[in-house]
Amino acid sequence: MAIRHESDTENSTRGRITARLSAEKQELLQLAADLSGSTLNQFIVQSALRAAEKVVEQEEVLRSIRLTVDESKRFFALLDEPPNPNEALQRAMARFRKNKSES
Repeated sequence: MAIRHESDTENSTRGRITARLSAEKQELLQLAADLSGSTLNQFIVQSALRAAEKVVEQEEVLRSIRLTVDESKRFFALLDEPPNPNEALQRAMARFRKNKSES
């Protein structure tokens, strides 16, 4: 299946993406496109762009975390020897376990 979002006259300035997939997967994508009111190509491009933006955003967040040497040492020390749970955490854990056992 070819994914195109440009006209033939814009071919020299726009890229083209081609994907091969099973008929079942194409039918699923087509159904989703129909349900969202867009063409198959629009649906695929929009979905891919949303996923790409999410990946880039997550990577930017990870790269933007900066710690001083002292902060890094404290962070790793807490990972090696985490503090004991306080009362609020113990209550939250009890609620979680209760809710989990009820479901």
